[in-house]
Amino acid sequence: MKATIIINPQYSFLESFINDVPNIFIEQGATIYDSRNVIKGFDIDGILINVKRYHAPKGLNKLIYSFFRTSKGLRAYQYPTTLLKEGIETPQPIAYIEFRKYGLIDYSYFISKHCTYKHRLYEIGNASKGTYEELAIALAQNTAKMHEAQILHKDYSPGNILFEKINGEYKFSVVDINRMYFGPVNREKGCANFARLWGPKDFFIILAKEYARIRHFDENECIRLVLFYRARFWKRYGRKHEIEFKLEL
Repeated sequence: MKATIIINPQYSFLESFINDVPNIFIEQGATIYDSRNVIKGFDIDGILINVKRYHAPKGLNKLIYSFFRTSKGLRAYQYPTTLLKEGIETPQPIAYIEFRKYGLIDYSYFISKHCTYKHRLYEIGNASKGTYEELAIALAQNTAKMHEAQILHKDYSPGNILFEKINGEYKFSVVDINRMYFGPVNREKGCANFARLWGPKDFFIILAKEYARIRHFDENECIRLVLFYRARFWKRYGRKHEIEFKLEL
């Protein structure tokens, strides 16, 4: 199979490791996530690195991603440049590796620096009043900053938002960013973007108020929209899946 390798010039010193990734991925590294796609962590001379292997597309998707659409792994490598330029934290891209067989895309690898933030928004699912207010405000501010920069994460879910409180200030890093929208984010689209998040109803009311303040939207309308899209998403989700937190509608 023919391999295409793209290396971020800042990390050219890791070229030997990058070239060896397809050979060592199965046997080495610490498994972080294992499903259709697999993520493993490596420590290379003190640099913590994540390698995500994307499964080979099947059926029609194999043709689509081979000739008509940019692959998920390549988008994951390209998009951080846009976010980082706007001051939106996301792991630094290191390299992208793509294998093709008979001209059709097969396995691909996205290599990035590891984010050391230990918390994800799953923790807010059943949080008690008095523990999440500052976080809700900080998250609203970070999200508004993204939307004002015409950046919208299309999979804005608890597992894709990492955070840490450093010197009294919340810091966020968004991951799994191969599904993004770049363009104007209006009130409706912006408020709908919070729908997949976990947390008490009051968490979302606080978040909606701060988001409205920053973006100069009507506060009551933002609260209505955020709660509407949240309720709609989780009602649909709950028909087929068990909801892992207490849902207040």
